Amino acid sequence: MGSIGPFQLIIIAVVILILFGRGRISEMMGDFGKGVKSFRKGMSDEEQSTKPSAQIAHENKTTADPVESTENEKTSG
Repeated sequence: MGSIGPFQLIIIAVVILILFGRGRISEMMGDFGKGVKSFRKGMSDEEQSTKPSAQIAHENKTTADPVESTENEKTSG
């Protein structure tokens, strides 16, 4: 008696549809999706801003090394 079955869920969905209308529900779901997207972007920005500066410097150095070694080979050769 305490659990909700599929028939009760259908009745609840119909009542919500009648109260809010199809357009308002789709608008709310779109707003919800935008909020989730914004939250994920904020979390990824937070992770990038909390990287240790030594790790960032190391990453920058490893990406710059191939260019420097190529230039050194041209000048010495």
